[in-house]
Amino acid sequence: MNLIERVKNILTAPQKEWGVINGEEANPAGITTTYILPLTLIGAVAAFIGFGLIGLNYGFFRVSGTEWGIKMAISYAIRAIGGVYILAFVIDALAPNFGAEKNFGKSFQVAAYSSTAGMVGAILLIIPSLAILALVASIYGLYLLYIGLPVLKPAPEDKKMNYFVVTLVVAIVVTWVLSFIANKIFNPAAFGTGSINLG
Repeated sequence: MNLIERVKNILTAPQKEWGVINGEEANPAGITTTYILPLTLIGAVAAFIGFGLIGLNYGFFRVSGTEWGIKMAISYAIRAIGGVYILAFVIDALAPNFGAEKNFGKSFQVAAYSSTAGMVGAILLIIPSLAILALVASIYGLYLLYIGLPVLKPAPEDKKMNYFVVTLVVAIVVTWVLSFIANKIFNPAAFGTGSINLG
């Protein structure tokens, strides 16, 4: 699998690409090292440059610094990688309830590749004032999840939509908790308790 080709195809022709993915070996470790980690690294570097070197304006003050950049990069990486694994576990745990097969490998494929838009969008963290657009980009991942879930984790027709909706709700709650914890550890002063997940 070519990283650039997979990113391009899953973002521009997801219906076709999910079919290709369905025919591949479901190897979470391999996907993590060859796909998730490189994409996460791009976002982490962008976060370091954006928050550590460029910084944010708070009224009359400009906030930046190497330490802040490192914290934001680590926080992003934890949320990005952790978010994929959490989503995979949620998809797999819910599968039997909706008549789908319990298969973590397939669940991981869905989670990893549907997260592509958010990971690519994280490059916008290089300009902190555009960070909200990184979040907007990740919303496209919901569409990718909607398209890919029935292909890799087929459920009976009358349960497909419920499977997607419940997966989405549980994943959002769990990811918010992960984001909250990461921000409290790495940057409580800047984001407080109401921060949003950009991963």
